[in-house]
Amino acid sequence: MMNIRYIERRDNAAIEGIIRECLIEFGGNRDGLAWADDSMHDLYTYYNSAANRAYWIVEEDGEVLGGCGIAPFDEENGICELQKMYLSSAIRGQGAAADLLGTALEFARQHYNRCYLETLQTMQAAGRFYLKHGFGLLDAPLAGSEHYACDAWYIKELS
Repeated sequence: MMNIRYIERRDNAAIEGIIRECLIEFGGNRDGLAWADDSMHDLYTYYNSAANRAYWIVEEDGEVLGGCGIAPFDEENGICELQKMYLSSAIRGQGAAADLLGTALEFARQHYNRCYLETLQTMQAAGRFYLKHGFGLLDAPLAGSEHYACDAWYIKELS
């Protein structure tokens, strides 16, 4: 049975491995993407450093199979970012992504007005998933984007 829980320090290596595996699969293993983020080796510390950010792990039988996080993008304008939402290929299409997204957006609604995300057009299934779940496609990134190599941007009103 799949379980969603907050990240623990012991999850760092497993979730970093899944994220890097997915980035390689979709051509995202380069600068300007999550691949080069300073926090990749210690997501636990990054996401537990403030009350308005969190990271969730999906696991089955104790094995980490993916995760996603919410962190501030532009707090002044009430915008968070859905970050590092990646699943191992073994569980894609089984509902884990929808469960993770629901958990993340429930948390985001408590702290923010809108949720932003950046990804790659090569992740076509992800793009369809975000549209299905109420995100609107943007023509360009929001000002302040750190992932300059992304080429697909989405936003969702949380109210």
